[in-house]
Parts: sequence; structure tokens; C-alpha cells
Amino acid sequence: MLGLLLRVLPFWVREPLLIALGSVLGVRLTYLAVHDHDLVMAGIGAVFLVFTAIRVHMVVRALRARRNPAPAASADGTPPTDAVAQAWAQAQVAPAGTAPAPAPVGAGSPPGPAAAEKEPNPWGQAVAAVAVFAALGAALWLGPDMLPADDDTPQAASCSDTETEDETLPAVYEKKPRPVTGDQLCQALNRSDLAKLLGTPAEIATSASGSNNTAALTDGKVAEPEAQVAFDTYTVNLSATYNDLSTAQYVKLVKIAGDEDEKNLKTLTVLGRPAFLSSEHTMKFEFSLGSEGSSAPMQQGPLARTLSVALDGKDRGGSYDITVWSESGALPTDQALLDIAEKVLPAIPGRSAR
Repeated sequence: MLGLLLRVLPFWVREPLLIALGSVLGVRLTYLAVHDHDLVMAGIGAVFLVFTAIRVHMVVRALRARRNPAPAASADGTPPTDAVAQAWAQAQVAPAGTAPAPAPVGAGSPPGPAAAEKEPNPWGQAVAAVAVFAALGAALWLGPDMLPADDDTPQAASCSDTETEDETLPAVYEKKPRPVTGDQLCQALNRSDLAKLLGTPAEIATSASGSNNTAALTDGKVAEPEAQVAFDTYTVNLSATYNDLSTAQYVKLVKIAGDEDEKNLKTLTVLGRPAFLSSEHTMKFEFSLGSEGSSAPMQQGPLARTLSVALDGKDRGGSYDITVWSESGALPTDQALLDIAEKVLPAIPGRSAR
């Protein structure tokens, strides 16, 4: 249907439509290719842009031909004589008092009734075609955002799904400077590109939550909020600990205990702050509700990889900890943890932005 329509349309309608179509699709596909780092889409966008450039060249040549029409050759192949020069030559040859012979029809004579019909204005056709197709292009560009979401499409989990409005913050959260809350950590962690940073871009978050905890064995005097976002492959936990233990002191303790190799410890700098990578097994808790069943209250879970980053560049105590693990025991690369930290930590209000 589209091919038939393009063949029937006049040149000055068809070509602007093709230019508008190629421009919209080419720019849109190129933008998506840059945004998603998709080389295939970039190639398709380049094809549309080259196609558009060719059509523009054809229109420019047609416009030049209309402005400077080439005279048609006569039947015997000789170029036609200018009408004014021909009339002057006839006046020189004709006797005095004799009316000059009329110029031959077709060599400068006034157009007949058939030729008097005014041709459609190509500029008007082109502007009208571009205006119509610009509306269609805008609909194609904005259409996916304007259409309602499909009810069958799975939606990513939201932090608000588990937020408790009536939750009372522990007293330590009222201290100055105030610690961040679990909901703030969840909002920073639950990014739309988190799965891509983990190396599983096709997955969506199945759960997202935040909690306002306090550190164990501190009698509620140390705030330790945390957030967790789970996918089918990986689970990511982000916590903040507001204690006086610096990252440098923690690294020394690990080295003194001789656990450096076991934890696969690696020191580095992240966002201008001291940081370290370490590994440790998670703990699995199981409870049996049956009257005759036995339970193992605590078991060793899969290995987890943690990136700990100081709360500030001076390493005055406390840290943000990003921990990733999976039920299968597989782990993403350390670079994935660094990428998450560089995206997530600046989004946390408070000292994380310093």
C-alpha cells in the first residue's frame, strides 16, 4: 500500500515526504543507538540518513532545473532560434509597409489554452507534505510514551511498594547530621539501569525495600539503614553504617586477623574516598513451623562480594557497603560494583555527595 501511494504521489509531494520520514527515523534510531550503545541500530540509522541525503540532493537538482530550464532541441537536432532575434531578421528582409510574418508557433509565441493552465506550486506542495508528515513523525516519536502500558507487561518493583508510612524512626536518626533513611537508600539504589550495570540488562527488579535499622550490639546508638533490590539473577544490598570505624582501620584489622586472602581483600579509591573490596559468605536462616520437623537456624549461604566506601574523603568513620550475591553463587565482576557505586552513591543525600 505504501509503495503504491508513493508511486501515485507527485514528485513535489513524494520527495518531501520521503525526506521527512528518513530524517525522523534516522535521527531517532541514531539517538537510541547512542543511548543504548547498539551498533546494529546505529547502522540502520545511518542507512536512513544516507537515504535522506540522496533524496535532498535529488530535490535540489530538480529545483535548479526548474529555475534554469534548458531549451528543447528542434526536430532536426539544431537548437531553437531566440524569438526576438528571429522577428528582427524577418523585419529586415520584408519589404517596407509589409507586416512582419508572425513568429512560428512554439518559438516564443504565446502559450495556447492547454499551456495556459497554471502548474501547481511545488513549494506549496512541499510545505504541505512536510507539515503533514511532521505530524506523523511526531506521533511515531512520542507514540510509545503516550500509549497506556500493557497490563500484561511486568513492571519493575518500586520502593514505595514496601514503604510503611506509620513507621517510627529510631531516636538515633534524629541526630545531627541526620543519617539517611532506608527509603532514601532504596530510591538511590533502585535505578532503571541497575540491571544493566550488573550485566543482566533484560531483567527487571522483582522486589525493592528499605529499612531503618540500627547496628547490632550498639543498643540502638548507631544508625545502619539499608536497602535491597532483587532480580532473578542477582540481589543487591546497600547499607550505610554511621560508626567511628574508618575503612583504613577495618583493613588493618582484617590483615592482623590473617583473613586478607580469605576475604580476597583489595583496597582502592572510589569517588575520591578510600574503599575496599572483600568477599564473605552470606548467612541463611531457616525456620520449621512443623511440630515434628527439625530446623537448622543458621547455615552458610552463597558467597557475596562487597564494596565498602568511606562516608567522606577524610575517612572519619562509617561507610557505605554495596553487596551483591546470587543463589547460584555466581558473582558479577568487580567493575560492576564500581560502576554501581559511581552511579548510586552521588544520588544519596548527605555526606555521600561530598
